[in-house]
Amino acid sequence: MVRLTQQLSLEQRLTPQQILLSTLLQLPMLSLEQKIKTELELNPVLEESDELEEIQDEELEIEENAEEVEEIQEEFEQLEENNKSEEEEMYEEVEEDINWEDLINDESTYELKMPSQKDEDEYERPEVYHATMAEYLLNQLRLLNLQEDDFRIGEYIIYNLRDDGYLDPEVTVENIAQIFNVTPEHVERILKMIQQFDPVGIAARNLQECLLVQLEAKNENGEYDTAIRILKEDYEDFVNKRYEKIAEKLDISLDEVKKAVHEISRLNPKPGEGFWDVRQNYVIPDFIVEKVDDELVISLNEWNMPGLRISPHYLKLLSQARKLGKDVRKFLRKKVESARWFLMALHQRRATMLKVMHAIVEKQKDFFEKGPEHIKPMIMKDIADMIGMDISTVSRVVNGKYVQTDYGVFELKYFFNEGMETADGEEVSTLKIKERLKEIIENEDPNKPYSDEKLAEILNKEGIPIARRTVAKYREQLGIPIARLRRKI
Repeated sequence: MVRLTQQLSLEQRLTPQQILLSTLLQLPMLSLEQKIKTELELNPVLEESDELEEIQDEELEIEENAEEVEEIQEEFEQLEENNKSEEEEMYEEVEEDINWEDLINDESTYELKMPSQKDEDEYERPEVYHATMAEYLLNQLRLLNLQEDDFRIGEYIIYNLRDDGYLDPEVTVENIAQIFNVTPEHVERILKMIQQFDPVGIAARNLQECLLVQLEAKNENGEYDTAIRILKEDYEDFVNKRYEKIAEKLDISLDEVKKAVHEISRLNPKPGEGFWDVRQNYVIPDFIVEKVDDELVISLNEWNMPGLRISPHYLKLLSQARKLGKDVRKFLRKKVESARWFLMALHQRRATMLKVMHAIVEKQKDFFEKGPEHIKPMIMKDIADMIGMDISTVSRVVNGKYVQTDYGVFELKYFFNEGMETADGEEVSTLKIKERLKEIIENEDPNKPYSDEKLAEILNKEGIPIARRTVAKYREQLGIPIARLRRKI
């Protein structure tokens, strides 16, 4: 007998606004610029312009006559045909539940600003580099001519790729399906499309999938069948190099196994790595912190980004909604709401970014005033507690972002390091310990390099209580080999 039971469970679901803000927070400056350009392409209601000049121009252009209304109606019918959404019902529900005027607080424009103390002529524009991985993949995504909602899913996947090209393990197909209110199969289909982009294997969820995607993409005549079979049927033995076992299990010769392994070894295990190698040569800071009149001034570096607003032209048309057809009116409302979401999220991103940066500067004031040797121990929880935000929010702001200081450009992650209490009761940063360790090794006798045990002994005599195992870990992180390999022959 089948027994039916009921079970209640609580499930947190992100709103479209939360999804958008979360995405924007994790984007560094150059990726945000690309995101804004993409939004301008997708939403005709958003425009890039000088607000006052454009409003004056639009006032001259807008005339309330039947001919223009008919012309705009035809324009929107064409736009609607190209942008049919599978989620229209969801948007309608959201529209009924939200008071948009209260939500956006009349923030219908977004102006990106440079530091006020910098004169435009004095500001030295950073060197521009070639396309980032995200830009390169987004350009390929556009070529598919997907419906807008599918494009958003693909865009979300691309912006959640790690530096090596793999999909962030915390971002699962099921999570994405829940966020966009579609089936996991729907998301899987779009993910598979992206995995076929150049470089093939991008957006894989693990090494096995990455290698399989690459093999299957070039297996036109079946020449890679054995390699594919090994990865699918006996991946564990492949990873552990148990080739005889593979041959026995798959009933093939050892030579066939070795040939297949050679083919697999020629694949790219980190498809995104090349892009990020290029990017590292062209770091553009997201923040600028400088001392002006004995005060630290913090600003977002928004030099090359356009200001945004909702077009007065389309707002005027929306006020004449009765003259437009039902479908056009519905499409126009959806686009205006989407634009307001985006503008509000940009304002919130700016506020959150600056809030986090102000807290970092407050905590690391000695660093910004006196230099890197004065860095203090600090973890993300310290900043989260200071500003009353979740650690995950702080992490999104920090990840992949850089700050320009009077002492050079630093990755924000640089400021987060744990500390250790010295014999004098003073807390010292692990970064300073590593610097001291590196200094000791650089000044050692090359004929008799120090062992990890001896290095630990030296540091302990200097008042830093550290174990040999910790010294070994720090030495490896610094890329310094063991004593035997450092010995001069």
